[in-house]
Amino acid sequence: MTQAMREFLREHNIHEVECVIADMTGIARGKILPKDLFLSEGEMRLPKSVLLNTVNGEQPNNLPYVGATDPDMICVPDLATIRVVPWAAESVALVIHDCQDFEGNPVGLSPRAVLRRVLKLYAERGWQPVVAPEMEFYLVARNSNPHEPLSPPLGRSGKPESGRQSYSIDAVNDFDPFFLELTTFCKLHQLGVETLIHEAGAGQMEINFSHGDALELADRVFLFKRAVRETALRHGIFATFMAKPMEAEPGSAMHIHQSLLDSGSGENIFSRRDGSASPLFFNYLAGLEKYLPAATLLLAPHVNSYRRLSRFMSAPTNVRWGYDNRTCGLRIPNSTPANRRVENRVPGVDVNPYLAMAATLACGYLGMIEDLTPSAPTADSAEHVHDELPRNLEDAISRMRQCGPLSDILGELFVRAFCEVKELEFATYSRVISSWEREHLMLLV
Repeated sequence: MTQAMREFLREHNIHEVECVIADMTGIARGKILPKDLFLSEGEMRLPKSVLLNTVNGEQPNNLPYVGATDPDMICVPDLATIRVVPWAAESVALVIHDCQDFEGNPVGLSPRAVLRRVLKLYAERGWQPVVAPEMEFYLVARNSNPHEPLSPPLGRSGKPESGRQSYSIDAVNDFDPFFLELTTFCKLHQLGVETLIHEAGAGQMEINFSHGDALELADRVFLFKRAVRETALRHGIFATFMAKPMEAEPGSAMHIHQSLLDSGSGENIFSRRDGSASPLFFNYLAGLEKYLPAATLLLAPHVNSYRRLSRFMSAPTNVRWGYDNRTCGLRIPNSTPANRRVENRVPGVDVNPYLAMAATLACGYLGMIEDLTPSAPTADSAEHVHDELPRNLEDAISRMRQCGPLSDILGELFVRAFCEVKELEFATYSRVISSWEREHLMLLV
């Protein structure tokens, strides 16, 4: 353990350390260690199979992925990620860990390792991705019955939102105590949050992050979700990152803005010196067009995700691209040449952030190394184009399984394991008898 780490723990009078990893779903797993044990051990051991949990806590047959003995992996703290947990009752720190085998090799099932693998390919070519996520989420009234629909919470007015309040300042102010505490927590937790707005749905908010390194931003998104949920609980409400939590309201996205810098000069390689778009920019776009449909499983990983990806609900159903065109899955915002970027509007906010960023960067990378050419930009509405993305989880699993280039970049073992985890989730979901079936079929057929 480095002296800097010891100094951090001493300076903040830390008693315990949360040692965490993200599983395939993006759920935080790990252990809470007393400070002295954390310092003396210097690492954490967990079964490799913990990475294979479905969202409801089941596991597929893990024999092909971890071996017959279900061995441990070594979880090594990334000291750059240490921060104070501001909502804890005592002085607690948190450190995100990397998963390795006993020879020091990355565990390919780890989402953080998958993103590192993609970023290494960029680094080998002298390219440095820069990303900036935008995260939408809903504040909802407490609801302990999963069979009851969710509803907006009561704000300071004592009334729930009855209509849509896009960009409303008053609607945000209705939850001032929540946002003031969340802002404080985000600052203490070093999350780099920039902008808060009210989105279109009742109780729907959006947070924008400052741009930066993809791994660092994935860490911050991973931690931000927990910060929002913890803050909401302190204020007697829930926060949800479901992609489509309410039937009549828009879904929640995690749009990813992305650009590429030359690692040596720091210049945006999406632009030429004369300010025009570079060939690599168009190659990158073409890669997203070609490979995002196969990568959709990582951008829409749950059955609920596909309720968001529907027409006329402020969500893309295509991978067309256009200049400042929000009906396209790929939007090119108006910007200066130095800030030229692509906005991927396909991911839902229910993603694992490591995998969503790895997937979108992998698609762009394939476009550049394959020297692909994109379609013509879409100048009008693309709402009529709705047959390019998978329509459901089964379709997405099938498309990912069949895409060899993506498997090569993300790791063939990881892709097979992730697909199997999602197949198990879908099988479990398919056994559920819904309220719609009881209402319309029980006494009528």
